[in-house]
Amino acid sequence: MSEMVEIIDSLERKLLKMISKIDNLEVVKQQLQDELKNANQVINQQSETIEGLKKQYETLKVANSLLGSDENKRETKLKINSLIREIDYCIAQLAD
Repeated sequence: MSEMVEIIDSLERKLLKMISKIDNLEVVKQQLQDELKNANQVINQQSETIEGLKKQYETLKVANSLLGSDENKRETKLKINSLIREIDYCIAQLAD
């Protein structure tokens, strides 16, 4: 009978250790999920910043070309033609 009590006590101790480990793992899991969420927010903010900077760069390239720079002249002409087509389309829409 005493062996049964020892086996039960041993199982109880092992079960308590496992429950403790599971609790610790759940805490670690939650911390990692929070870190992942924060990292994703940072990535999204940086992506938005990058997109804004790309737009600014393109605008500066066009402005630089309009100011007489020989670089990017073709791109600037294409952009101007695109804008003219958009304006013509808007005027046509207004005329209808």
